[in-house]
Amino acid sequence: MSENAYVTLVTNHDYADAAIALVRSLALTATDADIVVMHTGAVADSDLEPLRALGALCVEAALLDTSPAFNARHGRARLHANAPFTKGGKPAFHTPLDNFAKLRLWQLDTYRNCVFIDADAIVLRNIDRLFGYPEFSAAPNVYETLADFHRLNSGVFTAKPSQTTFASMMERLDQPDIFWRRTDQTFLQSFFPDWHGLPVFDNMLQYVWFNMPELWDWKSVRVVHYQYEKPWQADHPKRDRLRPLIDLWNAYRTGEDIPDIDALAHPEPGS
Repeated sequence: MSENAYVTLVTNHDYADAAIALVRSLALTATDADIVVMHTGAVADSDLEPLRALGALCVEAALLDTSPAFNARHGRARLHANAPFTKGGKPAFHTPLDNFAKLRLWQLDTYRNCVFIDADAIVLRNIDRLFGYPEFSAAPNVYETLADFHRLNSGVFTAKPSQTTFASMMERLDQPDIFWRRTDQTFLQSFFPDWHGLPVFDNMLQYVWFNMPELWDWKSVRVVHYQYEKPWQADHPKRDRLRPLIDLWNAYRTGEDIPDIDALAHPEPGS
């Protein structure tokens, strides 16, 4: 077992199936770190077998024991009504409350350093250097304008597992009437107010492709994160605009025809 681990979370069939692309992409970077897939009880063992076959360690992670009032406030219908996603669409299988199970990473204290990566992402080149970054490091939530640099995106972050830290998180998470507008993302920015910024290339959000094409440089991009609509959705409303990124994800998902990343064409302005 390594002292370092890449960690992701799968909470249903869709994300478990998507994680095949992530795990394969990590394995292809020749990392020495473990690849850990935390999974909730909603994931069938048969859905985990392809991940184990790629070398992932599957660890059960129960949903957090939060109060009924907290759960009601952060359920899909209530949360999306109070804090609607106006920039893109969340798929039907997205359950916001499940996001908080990500915090169980801090219970993986057999590891010294962890890098969390959302299951709807792929890693294009080795990022082991992130294990040397401080806790808590994350890339900014940049996908529309540079003004978004003040907010973090929790799709990629560094952490040092600790039962003490986890206990502190649980004390702070479920307070009366508290509402975490973007679930784990808002909570983590509050818990780590002095978070250290990673380059956007370590968590390149897919909307940069058409909103800020001048920022997209394939020779620099290390992680592509498919926020909002997912590349495996048949009813994807932005499929045409994001076709090159969807094709890339499918190559990693199937393991077939994975291209030379540095040779890929850049997005056209106004694409």
